[in-house]
Amino acid sequence: MTLFGYLAAFLAGWRDRLRDERGDVPGWVMVTVMSAILVVAILGIFEPQIKDAISSAISSVAGSK
Repeated sequence: MTLFGYLAAFLAGWRDRLRDERGDVPGWVMVTVMSAILVVAILGIFEPQIKDAISSAISSVAGSK
């Protein structure tokens, strides 16, 4: 099973648990979960580049004293 398959199964399980009498997941829950998934995906793909960018930014600020 792929990463997205696991995430889809996880979200489906949470959707079923969070349903109330109205039968729908609140919008803010879905926005929060989807935002977290995007952050994890972006970090998983671009982690080395993000680390390099942050390191160079910190060293350029620290070196400007």
